[in-house]
Amino acid sequence: MSRIYNFSAGPAMLPKEVLKRAASEMEEWHGSGMSVMEMSHRGKEFMSIAEKAETDLRELMGIPGNYKVLFLQGGASSQFAMVPMNLLKNKKSADYINTGAWSKKAIAEAGRYCDVNVVATSEESKFTTAPPRAEWSLNPEAAYVHYTPNETIGGVEFHEIPDVGDIPLVADMSSTILSRSVDVSKYGIIYAGAQKNIGPAGLTIVIIRDDLISDPIPGTPAMFSYQTHAKAGSMYNTPPTYSWYIAGLVFEWIKGKGGLAAMSGINKRKADKLYDAIDGSGFYSNPVDPEYRSWMNVPFTLANPDLDGKFLEEAKGAGLVTLKGHRSVGGMRASIYNPMPEEGVNALIAFMAEFKKKNS
Repeated sequence: MSRIYNFSAGPAMLPKEVLKRAASEMEEWHGSGMSVMEMSHRGKEFMSIAEKAETDLRELMGIPGNYKVLFLQGGASSQFAMVPMNLLKNKKSADYINTGAWSKKAIAEAGRYCDVNVVATSEESKFTTAPPRAEWSLNPEAAYVHYTPNETIGGVEFHEIPDVGDIPLVADMSSTILSRSVDVSKYGIIYAGAQKNIGPAGLTIVIIRDDLISDPIPGTPAMFSYQTHAKAGSMYNTPPTYSWYIAGLVFEWIKGKGGLAAMSGINKRKADKLYDAIDGSGFYSNPVDPEYRSWMNVPFTLANPDLDGKFLEEAKGAGLVTLKGHRSVGGMRASIYNPMPEEGVNALIAFMAEFKKKNS
């Protein structure tokens, strides 16, 4: 059976080269006599895997020396609680930007620990745009400012880093990390679940500035303390070792492709051609403000929603799968993360044109 083009929002497809490498090393890794899945996380074999993965990620993202990189469990959703637990210190409030479903979940969780000031929201537009920075009403006494650079469900993305002054900026980059270069020094914390652009589900990466690592609020479990994990080198307990290993292979793959500068060019080209096909069709439409359209998650609707089921069925027959939009939005959604080859986007565009021709 040949490989399909999987447009899932996550878990998403992985690079074919990474899958082949992992397959070749599945039973026995580099003369160790065992699989990575069988290794002690404290043994020299796995420690070498972990150290290389962190080194490669630091190189790819240009992570400054005064930042720790943590390889954790719990998904990005666990960070919705860990961020306020660890960053509030003696402060009582935090600022949040609401641009969609994942912002709302982060806001709701933070509300358990502090007063949440929603400084800007695009809910009135049904999250089809993002509020401009000039409209944000930041609180100078806030412990931090949190935003979601890319909303996976709605397909809304910030293409510039917002300036929030000296207040630590916190970003849930789950669905946009490694899609382009970013200036890590402008952030206090970057966190991301792995299952989109990094690797398989089970791993969460946190990039945190050293000065933000200190005692969390009273009552915080040890597993929810950044200090705990930073002191233990992400080895306080058994980490998700195999997901960490695959992430390392993905980092190597990106480096081999030319790094994030090269990824940026490819990703923009993929997104632009898909949006152009949608906009010029007269049959498909995208509801998002063009200034804030996501490179990674492209939602679109058909002129006749009664054709949705037929579209999905025929797309599957053409080897194009997981195109159904999120239940809260409807329509279609094509997630085109780093591992989605340009050929896959071309195949989707060709299918969309043929489907329009047959059903207009």
